[in-house]
Amino acid sequence: MKRWQADLALGFVALIWGSTFVTVQNALDAVGPLTFVAWRFILAAVFMAILFHRRLSRFTRRDVLAGGLIGVWLSMGYIFQTIGLQTTTTAKTGFITGLSVVIVPVLATLLLRKPPGRGPIMGIIAATVGLGFLTLNTDLHIETGDLWVMGCAFAFALHIVSVSHFSPRSDPMLLSIVQIATVAVLGTGAAFSFETPTLDLPVETWAAVAFTGVAATALAFGLQVYVQRFTTPTHTALLFSLEPVFAAFFGWWWAHEKLGPKELIGCGLILVGMIIAELRDGHKGET
Repeated sequence: MKRWQADLALGFVALIWGSTFVTVQNALDAVGPLTFVAWRFILAAVFMAILFHRRLSRFTRRDVLAGGLIGVWLSMGYIFQTIGLQTTTTAKTGFITGLSVVIVPVLATLLLRKPPGRGPIMGIIAATVGLGFLTLNTDLHIETGDLWVMGCAFAFALHIVSVSHFSPRSDPMLLSIVQIATVAVLGTGAAFSFETPTLDLPVETWAAVAFTGVAATALAFGLQVYVQRFTTPTHTALLFSLEPVFAAFFGWWWAHEKLGPKELIGCGLILVGMIIAELRDGHKGET
């Protein structure tokens, strides 16, 4: 697979995740966020196990350990983000979580010896400034929740770097099943610790669980693990910074949310960051 194809697939993953914001926001009126995450990943794990049941007998110890570690980072990201949201704003949460685009190349350099090129660095700068325009307001003082969300950004960055390290060495679908099952187990534990999980949910909430479980979890994470082998962790992080851009678009389209000049500038800067990274680094794009 050529890298531009992998990057296109990861951009599609960001689109899927961005399209879920309105759906999840409405669902959280009837269920706690950790309970929603638990049901979403339980459904995704069952769906993946059924879809790839013939591969289950091929599990190796490496698949389980690698998938488990990747799943731990992903679980920590969701749990820390949820805890942080209780004492900070959604806008700041979106920006701080998006800082994983800066953290990933640092970790990739330190842990994988994969420093980013000049193009991706320029793209990271543009995308980070764009995230600020898109998500931040004048409320910039630090809350306790901001520290939890910073932990979330590090966890998501470690997830991306870990996928880059382990996916070429394992069956990507088995790796996906283990990581999703790990989040299901840890997410369920967190839900029982902080909330009161229930099956008595509205049909609309179960529909949101089904959509996010199949499309935004099983499909999206399975696709990420499969294609990330053909690109770099820095490119992956840059492409995932498109998620708030797609979220803003779908919020405007479906929920009639307002997109002002500041938000449009932010979206534009993130897109410019993608273009810079691809054009300046595109000559290395084939695998």
